Amino acid sequence: MKFFGRIILFCPAAYLLAQNPQAPPPKPIAQPQPTVTTGVDNAATKPPVVPPDQVIITVGDVKITAAQFDALINTLPEQYRTMARGSARKQFADNVVKVFVLAAEGRRRKLDETATYRDQVLFADSNVLAGITNEELGKEYTPDEAETRKYYDEHKSDFEQVRARHILIRMQGSPLSATPGQKELTEAEAMAKAQELRKRIVAGEDFAKVAEENSDDTQTRVKGGDLGFFHRHQMVPSFDQAAFTMKPGELSEPVKSPFGYHLIKVEEHQAKSFEEAKPELEQRMRPQQAQKAIEDLVKKATVILDPVYFGLAAK
Repeated sequence: MKFFGRIILFCPAAYLLAQNPQAPPPKPIAQPQPTVTTGVDNAATKPPVVPPDQVIITVGDVKITAAQFDALINTLPEQYRTMARGSARKQFADNVVKVFVLAAEGRRRKLDETATYRDQVLFADSNVLAGITNEELGKEYTPDEAETRKYYDEHKSDFEQVRARHILIRMQGSPLSATPGQKELTEAEAMAKAQELRKRIVAGEDFAKVAEENSDDTQTRVKGGDLGFFHRHQMVPSFDQAAFTMKPGELSEPVKSPFGYHLIKVEEHQAKSFEEAKPELEQRMRPQQAQKAIEDLVKKATVILDPVYFGLAAK
């Protein structure tokens, strides 16, 4: 669990999430690829629409409404919320039940009367309240035009995207698996092949057709090397640098990356204007301003840290 980044360090959902470790992430794609969504809940997995005050879970004397269940899901990291509302909602509900069953057993054993319980509740209660306050601080902030435009000018590249095709010629040492039975090209041989293919394209051959026949990127080869749209820093640095400095229609010289040599053809280069980016700019700026507000509150608060315990005495 991250210590910073979000102020809530403990909540029931954090415990619930820990009950069922997620499957290991897929192996990294070995070549530049657009983002692909792999898990989408269909309509059959979505819960029926019910009144928010309808009780959907009962554990002893505890009753949880649909609205409370949804609020609990909102405390999960964003990437898990869709599953908890869809195909995994029964699994999530089972873990909610476990929490209340264990809590009831803890009270039966009078564990709620121990110093351990009191100490943890003191922090957990303040922590949850701090998280809600943090969100409110962000909502209260409305950046003015000058602030927003300054942020846009400093992060303009974040609002650019390129659509490109590429041909990859794999070389020895590439993390990309070689095609069975295919000769392992040295770096010099891969460079020479890329240059030869470039000459053919410059002479008039269709880039997509040449990609289909020669690219070692098996996932984009069938699409004529089409990578779709991508933003800055989604590709390896050398590829990124080349693609975002080219104009639509241009064909690159061979570009070396850890995977081999790429020929890149940029088809579109888009950039959001200030007005188009404004909603996203304001959304980005709110957490930063909330953090500044927190820092101001901390400065104003009476805080004493033991200098010896925290190693401050020598300063």
